[in-house]
Amino acid sequence: MSIHHIEIEDYNYELPPEKIAQRALNQRDSSKLLFYNGQISDHYFYELPDLLPANSTLFLNDAKVIPARLKIQKETGTWIEIFLLHPYRSDYFTSLNATSTAQWTCLVGNKKKWKYDEILKHTILNSSIQLEWLNYEQNVVQFTWQTAIKFIDIIESMGAMPLPPYIKREAEKNDTERYQTVYSKTSGAVAAPTAGLHFTDNVFKNLAEKEISLNYMTLHVSAGTFLPVTVNKAAEHPMHQEFFSISLDTLNALQNAKIPIAVGTTSLRVIESLYWCAINILEGKSYPFEVEQLQPYTLKNNLPTAKEAIDVLNNYLEVNNLNTITGHTSIMIMPGYHFKYVKGLVTNFHQPKSTLMLLIAALVGDNWKHIYQHALDTNYRFLSYGDSSLLLK
Repeated sequence: MSIHHIEIEDYNYELPPEKIAQRALNQRDSSKLLFYNGQISDHYFYELPDLLPANSTLFLNDAKVIPARLKIQKETGTWIEIFLLHPYRSDYFTSLNATSTAQWTCLVGNKKKWKYDEILKHTILNSSIQLEWLNYEQNVVQFTWQTAIKFIDIIESMGAMPLPPYIKREAEKNDTERYQTVYSKTSGAVAAPTAGLHFTDNVFKNLAEKEISLNYMTLHVSAGTFLPVTVNKAAEHPMHQEFFSISLDTLNALQNAKIPIAVGTTSLRVIESLYWCAINILEGKSYPFEVEQLQPYTLKNNLPTAKEAIDVLNNYLEVNNLNTITGHTSIMIMPGYHFKYVKGLVTNFHQPKSTLMLLIAALVGDNWKHIYQHALDTNYRFLSYGDSSLLLK
């Protein structure tokens, strides 16, 4: 079936509101784990090391969520809410470590109450922060301050965790820790790579005993991950673009992995995007590390094998004296996609009619319907703070 005939309604299911987890469990690894390997069985997440096939290699997203939701009160008493999306004409590391000014593309609540020539002021960490419009139409906000403190310290002091819109409450102190993986490292995400929320030191210890190696990469999850698909033809949905970074060591681990398992749809999207980056290099593109939404579905002849593609990437890094790939991906994985690397996925349960449901269906086929119905019938908790699954291709 052509991807242009895929209708999003075919990836719909009824999700009662009471099935959506509103809070994290007290113990991360006590969440339920649905295991699918052709058959469905029920477990707990702490059993993951025993369920993974021998010779599995895990690939995890170490993105760290920033408290991206800022509230500023004007002198009139009006509140303006600013949701940081991504740095404007800068990279995450530079912007978050800036010590005098930072410019970010934002979502702005109550925007009509903030005039384009009006400066907002807020005091935090003994420093006066000024906020002004850099580009009103594109929602670009400039932050300026005098004290030599980092922008990341400013937003961590004044911001709140950006809980998903389906969690119907304000962020609480507990969310600062729980809406973050225990291995989070690289700041910039505005949504958590939620498949990783279940991991604990004990799970990692048991994985090590099973000689299952862990490899990390970064994809800064964007607010676009929550955008509903509003068109009937799935391929017409404008896929969000997200920043990713992967080291030479992780690339080589992928090259040698017998059974690569992605922890989360974010890790899966990075891993699969690598193949198409290699194609871009072979085609001589000046900026090869940008993967377009429907790039995998364009007809190409004489495509390299998955291992040959990694050789292309390794050669590119060597020639350009690089040890890290950084880029952006808008890859849209849906039924009809041929996986190049990933053989399995650890993931939560996703919203109906979403791009993530298309990804799940691409991995397990129409069996997604049985998997999700089983989860609904047996009281699994859904979405970001919900339960987990291990799906083998």
